[in-house]
Amino acid sequence: MIAGSPLSPDLLLIVGAGLLGLLVGSFLNVVVHRLPRMLDAEWRAQCAELEGREPPAAPRYNLWLPRSACPACGHPLRERDNIPLLSYLWLRGRCAFCSARISPRYPVVEALAGGLAALVAWRFGWGAAGALALVLVWFLIAAAAIDLDTTLLPDDLTLPLLWIGLLANVWSVYVPVTDAVLGAVAGYLALWSVYWLFKLATGKEGMGYGDFKLLAALGAWLGWKLLLPIVLIASVVGAVVGIALIALQGRGRETPIPFGPYLAAAGLIALLFRDELAAWLPL
Repeated sequence: MIAGSPLSPDLLLIVGAGLLGLLVGSFLNVVVHRLPRMLDAEWRAQCAELEGREPPAAPRYNLWLPRSACPACGHPLRERDNIPLLSYLWLRGRCAFCSARISPRYPVVEALAGGLAALVAWRFGWGAAGALALVLVWFLIAAAAIDLDTTLLPDDLTLPLLWIGLLANVWSVYVPVTDAVLGAVAGYLALWSVYWLFKLATGKEGMGYGDFKLLAALGAWLGWKLLLPIVLIASVVGAVVGIALIALQGRGRETPIPFGPYLAAAGLIALLFRDELAAWLPL
């Protein structure tokens, strides 16, 4: 943890990380919006190939092309419409061309990416641990937002996150590599076991395979000792939110509630407050 005086290098790091986070948050909004659509198009093309059909022709669509546009009217956005947070405030949450309401998710993702980046810089300071923690934070934000939208956790996010965590801990950036490998294995098997026990008992699926992979990735980053607190925190928060949604919105018990966002939030808490958790739990 660092505490900088005015204009100190540490304070500049915190401010710089926050500004970088805002820019990355704008890109994360693109990932959250486009990656599920890219995967859907890929799956449809694969199905067509398996059935011996030509995949439907489609314009080039990826994280870079075409330019960002209003989802309502399709008008390409100008550079000044893409300034993180400020554009949303300046436009009062509406499209500059058709006045359609812009989802508040966009500034929320940008604010989270920037605020958490500043918090990581304050917590870790200069060095590999801080730089890699930024990567983990931004991956988790994107994964959580996609899971909220689609109830899916794409392998394109969870698997790279798993491998980056293992590679980082080859040099023991967060935990010894043995703890990282055990964390990855135990993280996957823990939720896999819960999934099958629940399915055998009820005949229903209680969670998706993406949750197994996300917890495995968190285990690879933070080690096996933090898996229990991560699962406990995620479960308690998920239960409280689920009960609140049922009580306040009348949401049925059968309505699926994605678990990924709660795992991501618990993982961030474990990353940022590992020492405090270690003092509270026998880690």
